[in-house]
Amino acid sequence: MAAMRRDEHAGPVALRAMQELASRVFPVTGYRHAGDLTWNWCLALGSQFECPTAVWTAGDRTLAWGWLESPDSLMLQVDPEHPEMAGDVLAWAEHTAGGPPSVEVAATETHLIAALERRGYTAADDGPFMVCMGRPLTGLPEVPGMPDGYTIDVQRDDAGVAGRAAAHRAAFGSARVTAERHARMRMQWPYRPEYDLVVTSPDGEVEAYCQGWFDETNGVGAFEPVGTRPGRRRLGLARAVCVAVLHAFARAGGRRAIVYARGDAAYPAPKRLYESIGFAPYTRTRIYGRSR
Repeated sequence: MAAMRRDEHAGPVALRAMQELASRVFPVTGYRHAGDLTWNWCLALGSQFECPTAVWTAGDRTLAWGWLESPDSLMLQVDPEHPEMAGDVLAWAEHTAGGPPSVEVAATETHLIAALERRGYTAADDGPFMVCMGRPLTGLPEVPGMPDGYTIDVQRDDAGVAGRAAAHRAAFGSARVTAERHARMRMQWPYRPEYDLVVTSPDGEVEAYCQGWFDETNGVGAFEPVGTRPGRRRLGLARAVCVAVLHAFARAGGRRAIVYARGDAAYPAPKRLYESIGFAPYTRTRIYGRSR
């Protein structure tokens, strides 16, 4: 193996190197789709000095990476063939954060769980968690009907991009996704406009959307994010646009689709939506922490 090196950055500068590992190990863990990383990159725009990263590589192969999304929250990924790297990532994060961060991992990432437990981290007994859900891209339902005058389409111009960003802000009550940020994300791999569909009302307003990401190497599409304006919920808009994106994945030759939804009882609606279109859980996440 080529000599290993660690590169540190003020933010997710080496995104493609991180995505190389994400795509390579996805068949093993089913977690950290390459598109998820681009979405998190978008959310970090403007705060890169608060989101340091480190990437461990050997030649052109990424072995591990760590990303402090906040001073006390770590996202990480380690090649299961090199589990010893997990300790290095955690040591870097603890030093950079000035103490042990909280770490979210999937139950399928057994090598990370073992490393966390060796360093004295324990899993939280309660609180929010994510359930990872998947379905094959065969036997898809037809795109459901919507109220008269509502249509599903791609974003065709600057007004469509701005409308999509505004719909996200309304759906999640967050100001982070501006039209400029969404436009910049659209220029990042693996974004493709045919997987980022919007529902438009008769008056031209973007009311709901499903942003899809497609990993051609694994034939796996992912939803991240999905949203509907509060005043347009319960009209079947999100269900219709999600099914439309599933068909887009299938046309591209995809074999499977995945989505991450809250699994705890405090926020059940998204999980019910995905179950209604054929998704089923295959693993879940847990938050690990250690006293500072």
